[in-house]
Amino acid sequence: MLISEAYAQTAPGGGGLMDPSGPLGGLLFPIVIFAAIFLLMIRPQMRRSKEQKQMMAALAKGDEVVTAGGTLGRITKVSDQYVNLEIAPNVEITVQKSSIQVALPKGTMKSVS
Repeated sequence: MLISEAYAQTAPGGGGLMDPSGPLGGLLFPIVIFAAIFLLMIRPQMRRSKEQKQMMAALAKGDEVVTAGGTLGRITKVSDQYVNLEIAPNVEITVQKSSIQVALPKGTMKSVS
């Protein structure tokens, strides 16, 4: 009596690309989202992974590296899975090859210590 009834209006006919009733339906929006995620997240991660594998394959005796734990050392021996690092005179440790994060330029250890 005091409140009048409200009726829904019909939506205007847009017919745009994102319109679910259009020719592509609701398919375009998920494709755009997937493409954005691929370009912004997946592709850069794949590139970093490839660079890391190349760096590990190129490790050689005498290279100066930093491990995941932050240990700075010079490679004294390289095997398939492990690397021996000299972290101080006459002090060597063995670490997994995959724990090496960065290969440093030659002479970095002298400038740090």
